[in-house]
Amino acid sequence: MSRGWGPRLVVAVLVLWFVFPLVPVVMWSFAERWTFPAVLPQQWGLRGWGLAGEAGVIPAVTRSLVVGSVVAALSVTLGLAAARTLAWPRVPGRSAWRFALGIVLLAPVALPPFALAMGLDVLLLRLQVPGAVALIALLTVFALPYTTYTLRAGFLALDAQIEDQARMLGAGPTRAFLTVTLPALAPAVLPAAFLAFLIGWSDYIVTVVITGGRFTTLPVLLGSAASRTGNEPVLGVLSLVSTALPLAVVLLGGFIMRRTTSRETTVEEGHVS
Repeated sequence: MSRGWGPRLVVAVLVLWFVFPLVPVVMWSFAERWTFPAVLPQQWGLRGWGLAGEAGVIPAVTRSLVVGSVVAALSVTLGLAAARTLAWPRVPGRSAWRFALGIVLLAPVALPPFALAMGLDVLLLRLQVPGAVALIALLTVFALPYTTYTLRAGFLALDAQIEDQARMLGAGPTRAFLTVTLPALAPAVLPAAFLAFLIGWSDYIVTVVITGGRFTTLPVLLGSAASRTGNEPVLGVLSLVSTALPLAVVLLGGFIMRRTTSRETTVEEGHVS
């Protein structure tokens, strides 16, 4: 009995740790009036949601979704190539080159994002790169270390000869990767994509520096609302939305992983029988 309650207690503590701070956010988002010293709102309503809609929450969420999705797609694609090079070296004796590649990939993590964004902002302005394009490019650079090393762990867990076996059966390099290696990497691809999506979804500093605040994403809108007093209902709504959508992505990813795992288990049981 004690062994069974131990993991449940840990899960319950973790759930409370992450959920408890959201309770006042949820209450603020539905509060019409909540003044001190009342513990609960004196009046409930949807005024915060209406004000958030007037402030442009839907266009901001759309922009954040587009930025997060594009950053995830680009960083996972580039991360697959970099992780494959680091985990499955085709040419022996190039350890120094791979070490240098690893250092370059870790540079965006070591450098302060604000300093890097300020340094590149001048260059991007001189090259006349559109703000949205420059923003996605920079956020992809910031996300690339996370996707690369997450995917590298996935490559290291696989046998490097699985593609060679597919080629021996007549598949070309691209088909072998897409039909054999990539499905086997699904447990690593989904977390890597989620990490990259979070970087694009939640960024504030780089967005403000590169676009000058003209490209209003959800974090930029949230920061603007937080700079004004008496705006707690709108802040509650924006904070709730910014938390709920990544949580929905996590649940969707978990559902996909569970379906994929159960499907593979069914196929393996069919082969055995």
